[in-house]
Amino acid sequence: MARILYVGTAGSDDPTRAGFPFNFALGAIEAGHQPQIFLAGEAAYVMRDDTAAAIMPVAMSPLREMLEAVVAKHVPIFV
Repeated sequence: MARILYVGTAGSDDPTRAGFPFNFALGAIEAGHQPQIFLAGEAAYVMRDDTAAAIMPVAMSPLREMLEAVVAKHVPIFV
């Protein structure tokens, strides 16, 4: 089992990149790892409820759903 830190820097201006840390963290959990997420710069705004609800990444679940799943799995998120 590995501890993995995913760093996000994209916000609502690039919804697909904004979803990567959450999508990757969910995949890491499924693989038996312990992910953590660090959001820097514009990515910090995705933690706002209204912003998270508006972000729809391409080929991924809506950001709000991934955020809720990550929180439910007790993944630490540093902003």
